[in-house]
Amino acid sequence: MKVLLVEDEPGLVSIVVRGLTEAGMEVSVAADGNMGLEMAQTHSFDIIILDIMLPGMNGIQVCKEIRKQDDSVAILMLTALSSTENIVTGLNSGADDYLPKPFKFPELEARIRTLVRRSKVGSAPKNVISIAGLEIDTVSKTAKRDSKNIALTATEYHLLEYFAKNQNMVLSRIQILENVWDIDFNMGTNVVDVYVNYLRKKIDNGYDIKLIHTVFGMGYIFKEEALDETSN
Repeated sequence: MKVLLVEDEPGLVSIVVRGLTEAGMEVSVAADGNMGLEMAQTHSFDIIILDIMLPGMNGIQVCKEIRKQDDSVAILMLTALSSTENIVTGLNSGADDYLPKPFKFPELEARIRTLVRRSKVGSAPKNVISIAGLEIDTVSKTAKRDSKNIALTATEYHLLEYFAKNQNMVLSRIQILENVWDIDFNMGTNVVDVYVNYLRKKIDNGYDIKLIHTVFGMGYIFKEEALDETSN
């Protein structure tokens, strides 16, 4: 597994590089945003770990530039700014996940492996899930609605596929966290709600028939239904 770590704190770099190397990963390091972007654009990595507060180009800017060229590489944001607003800003820039500082190394390793596993194209037999003009190809990991391709990050795709495979079932936020993020703990933020909103903008906006609906106090349900005053 090839990892690009874009981080300017030498002590943290030393700890992360040593730990990931011992875990069998190949780690490259960039000490500022400009160098990180150049390395991301000229080399192939399985995952990019981005600090947000970097010299030169910050992590948000780097992430946006990477996403202009590559929608598939997994990106994990590191941030000392752990408010929901800052986390949402990072996710909106194209990151697949975030990890607030300080963090425990086993959690970092677990998130890295989870993100890389999800970003890889599956080898399951070809299967297209269709509903209300939406087609999800579980082999190519792509989606389109009314023949219009939908650009999805790895996390967005896995959330959509999980919804589609569990149509007409009320799914709690905990269920979604455990099955989409593959980590059994409370992330302590509204990250599920954030990603649901991302999906709604991409697959529901502009269509009379909505697919993602809120079940207040319980979670979400994926079904073909016109949006009414009690749905979100």
